[in-house]
Amino acid sequence: MALIVVTTSPRVAPGLLAPAAWKALTGGRVLTGTPDHPCLPFLDEAGVRVEVVTPDPGAIARESRTETVVWLAAQDGDEDFMRAVGHAAIALDEPPEIEVVPGSYDLPGARLLDLVQVMDRLRRECPWDRKQTHESLVPYLVEEAYEVLETIHEGDYGPPLREELGDLLLQVVFHARLAQERMGTDGDGFDIDDVAAGIVEKLVRRHPHVFADVEVSGAGEVSDNWETIKAAERAAKGETGSVLSGVPMGQPAISLAAQLLRRAGRAGAPGVLAEDLPTPAGARLFALVRETQDAGLDPEAELRAAAREYRRRVEEWEDDHRVTPPDTP
Repeated sequence: MALIVVTTSPRVAPGLLAPAAWKALTGGRVLTGTPDHPCLPFLDEAGVRVEVVTPDPGAIARESRTETVVWLAAQDGDEDFMRAVGHAAIALDEPPEIEVVPGSYDLPGARLLDLVQVMDRLRRECPWDRKQTHESLVPYLVEEAYEVLETIHEGDYGPPLREELGDLLLQVVFHARLAQERMGTDGDGFDIDDVAAGIVEKLVRRHPHVFADVEVSGAGEVSDNWETIKAAERAAKGETGSVLSGVPMGQPAISLAAQLLRRAGRAGAPGVLAEDLPTPAGARLFALVRETQDAGLDPEAELRAAAREYRRRVEEWEDDHRVTPPDTP
């Protein structure tokens, strides 16, 4: 006979089980060591009798030699218990066959549910997390975004980038959790599902060449369509018809100038508007941004690359001119 271990994911609705799992659960004596397992009510409704027992690895291994035993594992996997069952089975003269049947699988993105749950608990139980506001989190949002940028510039596309993206994702979830607390008290509350729904709707709306029957000849036509769609969105919100609406004026000055020039250029604004700006130094910098863009380059990336090289040279100079302290007698 055999021991069949049915595993389930805490990120999937407990009533949703794979056909192989239902077949296993109806093919032998079903045991579990988890009295509050979320699947129990659904199995009971389906007529599957599950016995809640005190986990005994040796007894389970021995019983599995003569009959089919199905073990409904806890949602953490019951790893320690299953390891003990394996050792007990190997010690038998005729060990039973042990098979693991996944009852439910995590879909891509399922671990985001864990992050939402962790954030909820931190907000309730951690004094630091509990006192944060949208305003107090602003420095961390900016800092984490720049740390992601740094790992990309360094070419650290593996674990460093993964970690920094996680830190940035936390900021999104944190702000959504704060907004969730306002639901029911005023009109501007929302939760993380509203955030996800909003960006999904926007992506679908702005990609009619993917989700509808619009045909495009290339990336340039996609950009043109975006501008048309965004103009319609701004009009629907009652915003001005300016192509510069929505440009965040608080961003770093180089990227701000570059974005303004890009937007104005798409609208066909004459280049003379960028001339004779009121501050001489600012006018020269603005002209340099424009010149860099006209050359097909990103001025922010170009200046950042120059700054990184300058930093390297200064550090190299420091190493060459560092005075080594004399040995003490």
